[in-house]
Amino acid sequence: MRPAHSITVLAAAVALAATALTSCGSSTEPKNTIKVAYQRVPDDNVRIMDDYLGLVKGQFEKANPGKHIELIPITAAENDYYAKLQQMMRSPKTAPDLVYEDTFLINSDIKAGYLRPLDGYLSGWPAWSQFVDTAKAAARAQDGRTYGVPDGTDTRGLWFNKDIFRKAGLPTDWQPKTWNDILTAARAVKAKVPGVTPINVYTGKAPGEAAVMQGFEMLAYGTGADPLYDPSTQKWVQGSKGFSDALDFVRTVYTEKLGPDISDALDPNIQPVVGTEWIPSGKLAIDLDGSWLGNNWIKTGGKPWPQWSQVMGTAAMPTQHGQAPGAVSMSGGWTWAIPTRAQHPDIAWDFIKAMQTERNAAEYDIRQANIAVRKDVAADHRYLSSMPGIGFFTKLVRYTHYRPALPVYPQVSTAIGAAMEAVSTGQSSTAAAAKAYDQQLSSITAGAVEKR
Repeated sequence: MRPAHSITVLAAAVALAATALTSCGSSTEPKNTIKVAYQRVPDDNVRIMDDYLGLVKGQFEKANPGKHIELIPITAAENDYYAKLQQMMRSPKTAPDLVYEDTFLINSDIKAGYLRPLDGYLSGWPAWSQFVDTAKAAARAQDGRTYGVPDGTDTRGLWFNKDIFRKAGLPTDWQPKTWNDILTAARAVKAKVPGVTPINVYTGKAPGEAAVMQGFEMLAYGTGADPLYDPSTQKWVQGSKGFSDALDFVRTVYTEKLGPDISDALDPNIQPVVGTEWIPSGKLAIDLDGSWLGNNWIKTGGKPWPQWSQVMGTAAMPTQHGQAPGAVSMSGGWTWAIPTRAQHPDIAWDFIKAMQTERNAAEYDIRQANIAVRKDVAADHRYLSSMPGIGFFTKLVRYTHYRPALPVYPQVSTAIGAAMEAVSTGQSSTAAAAKAYDQQLSSITAGAVEKR
């Protein structure tokens, strides 16, 4: 599938706003009905979010006679979802009352005037004290106010197939110490286990943050100094060796044919394919991916796979040369936010509280294989025993990094994805792609850059 271009994305956004939401703001709507917009992943037959929201909707409507929840799933790949959601929030006629917002978009959406602060609600909500500080910070904007309630976080590491490793003569308790160890294992798989893709590192523009955060930044933040943004000078970084080294790793994976076929790698819907097809069928040896991946294989997942906990191993992503602290992870997360142009913000807030009872919060984290952001959920026996590997990925929080939560980050992310795609396809050398990124960075950030 070809990558989506910005004009196509905008056109799709306009079409969605015009067709799917023509009733928004209609005078025939019940006054106590709120619209809840969220992402539905294409080709996801399980629809965890649909089922969970349906559960809470039933509870809420029973407890609040006369109030109604209208669920508005947006079936789209990640980048398209962001564009469609922003298009919807621009007008009172199409703005939902509640939206599922990626934390990395909060500041840019605030700058665009799309979101309203929630501090007035939060100050009178006792459950807010249960949220860990890092989760609260992820939903806090540059102006010091909070614009979303997080429902979980995540970490990232390496998943590997022990059966394939045995065939390749590799240890099934594998824990690479350096990037070179990862490439060595991938090369062994290529040489000894034909028909198997040695390693998946998401890349390119179309997969969006799956490529930039799970691929590039998992590498870049393991190189040492902050490769993207210097908070001490409040400037973006140009000419970073870490940036170039991360790009070079991606280039190596694809030019040596260690990764997926490039046409598959650039498919915007590659994530569900990896989780429900390649891994369960034994076609992928190593996957640089998220803590949630196992939710594909549980009984209620998209590809139930009872043997997965015996077949799949996990390892921390090492730093480039094994330097301290020895491992690296990235964390993100999503929040429930109320748009500025929401028609019924008070009912929307009541629905957030319904989703965030301790029981419902635990239920969602279990279903979604999230890392809990509430202290009471993190101590919940159901959560702690919900999935093999949850303890491993929770421990990676100590090594984690967060994306620069700044208004221009989405544009920076797009530029990184373009650089990744250039080296993955062989259209550009690492040096040329890094130089092109530096030039774009100056334009995106209005010259707020420093050279390394």
